[in-house]
Amino acid sequence: MKKGKIRLLVLDLLFLLLLIAGDQFTKHLAVRYLKDQPAIPILPEILELKYLENRGAAFGMLQNQKLFFVFVAALIVAVIVCVLFLMPDQKKYRVLHCLLVMIASGAAGNMIDRLRLDYVVDFISFVLIHFPIFNVADIYVTVATFLLAVLLLFYYKEEDLSFLSLRYGHKE
Repeated sequence: MKKGKIRLLVLDLLFLLLLIAGDQFTKHLAVRYLKDQPAIPILPEILELKYLENRGAAFGMLQNQKLFFVFVAALIVAVIVCVLFLMPDQKKYRVLHCLLVMIASGAAGNMIDRLRLDYVVDFISFVLIHFPIFNVADIYVTVATFLLAVLLLFYYKEEDLSFLSLRYGHKE
């Protein structure tokens, strides 16, 4: 493996750890200041901080399916790690690295909660549209997935993603 590739993967790891730390820190603050307290309005009737122990997925689906969620999160992180290792060390892939690390960070942040607490700490609530309560890890996943879709649809060409080919003998 080339020196530049190793440096990039180390940066990916540091970014991943930084994002997970940010997610876990905000959840720690939510537990400390929001648990068993009334919601705190940030923008009245629009956005509030409200503590929730989420044992399911969005909209309360799949309640108490801890093993399923841990398995899916571990699978997502593993696939992303494989893609990061396969990805060429070229400037045009830097944004892709960041987006994949954001998705992995979100998956890992919520997986840590499930393993440690048996639920995910959620605390951000858009009351204006009755949106499900969410957390920073969910923001990582949602924003990065949206931007990834845009990049895959409008920026990267099929040949740019040939490094993902399962054919033997392909070159970077």
